[in-house]
Amino acid sequence: MEPRPLPDRLKLNLDFSPVLLQQDLARLAEAATDWTDHFVKTNYQGNWSVVPLRANRGAVHPIQQIYSDPNSRDYVDTPYLDYCPYLQEVLAGFKTTVYAARLMRLGTGSVIKEHRDYDLDAAGECIRLHIPVVTNPEVHFLLNHERVIMDAGTCWYLRLSDPHSVRNEGPDRIHLVIDLAVNPWVQEQLAAAAQLV
Repeated sequence: MEPRPLPDRLKLNLDFSPVLLQQDLARLAEAATDWTDHFVKTNYQGNWSVVPLRANRGAVHPIQQIYSDPNSRDYVDTPYLDYCPYLQEVLAGFKTTVYAARLMRLGTGSVIKEHRDYDLDAAGECIRLHIPVVTNPEVHFLLNHERVIMDAGTCWYLRLSDPHSVRNEGPDRIHLVIDLAVNPWVQEQLAAAAQLV
């Protein structure tokens, strides 16, 4: 008997402190951290910006640093991560290779248009997890045209090779977005979460 396919969304049994996440965010603000506008302008309207915490080795330009290259597997911590002791702890807790890690901010009234990220699927080699740091009830994250409500500090696998979009009608929404190598530990986390659905 073949195992049933994973759902397109799973809340993992990994919860993090919204207070500590937001304290790291405040440290970045005190350090006058620059947020870089997302470079794929055709994919959004409004304000969508990024702080890279892990970036491709050798990436110097801010656009290069916020790009999650699906063909690269050589990522290193950026200086921004030095301001974020709790985020360092969060990333160290994933028992697999962490590729890109970014804080992604979607401003009030902004929209990420429907699109697919074809390389991000648990059936492949890399998945993307979302951990909301700051969110609000007026964030409408749609995956396969169905809303996903994610509370601050929760950790979500979303099958982003499927159609998805986001509309933020409230205050700024900020997620920690992490790309991970799929390994047995990741598969165990996904399987455990799927049993609760």
